[in-house]
Amino acid sequence: MFMLAVAGFAAGTVNAVAGGGTFATFAALVVCGLPTLDANATSAVALTPANLATVVAYRSEIRTHFRRMVPFTLVGLCGGAIGALLLIWLGDAGFRPLVPWLLLSATLMFAFSDRIRELTKPLAQQGSGAASRIVAFVVMALATIYGGFFGAGMGIMMLAALAIIGSGDYHEDNAIKNVVAFLIQVVSAGLLIAGGLVHWPQALVTIVASVLGGYLGVSVARNVPIKVIRATVVLVGAVLTVIFFMKG
Repeated sequence: MFMLAVAGFAAGTVNAVAGGGTFATFAALVVCGLPTLDANATSAVALTPANLATVVAYRSEIRTHFRRMVPFTLVGLCGGAIGALLLIWLGDAGFRPLVPWLLLSATLMFAFSDRIRELTKPLAQQGSGAASRIVAFVVMALATIYGGFFGAGMGIMMLAALAIIGSGDYHEDNAIKNVVAFLIQVVSAGLLIAGGLVHWPQALVTIVASVLGGYLGVSVARNVPIKVIRATVVLVGAVLTVIFFMKG
């Protein structure tokens, strides 16, 4: 329980600043003895309330840009449901072999997040074009399905999609990303709970700790350069990837 509390607090803090908190809670839940599928589901449900605080923090941008958010929220609701249903359909036997590859993809996304943003700039300069909009919505759709399925790194994919057709305002795009991510988590959490994959004693400890981490940890994290936080997330992801590849 202590380990889950520490992991939850760390996840809440990291998610509020840079993303990647799933690494901490997923690993802690697996160490506690949960099957990989149940650990993924429990982690997803446990981190949902903490991420609501981030949405509330962007309430001004949400009110201002609500109309622009509507298409993305619809994509997020559908994609989150598809991802969660796919996860339930696979079962633990189908999900377990994918874990190291999912961890690897998420780690690489965090490691090269700046490069990913750079690659979107040429498309962003043509953001009003039909081709650019199609690319952006395809990337967003894939990110939402991935978010409902696993989650770690989906924010980077969504920000890349929004940058292609965005206004250039990071906070506007980040507000949309946070709203869509939260809706993905709500839909996914509901389906995972209905599927009986959530272990509530572990989830409740993680929920309380992650909410505290999201609320109290931000003030601490603001004093740490974001590059240091991202490097820590990448290091943790890399270690977990190696461990799960060796276990597989």
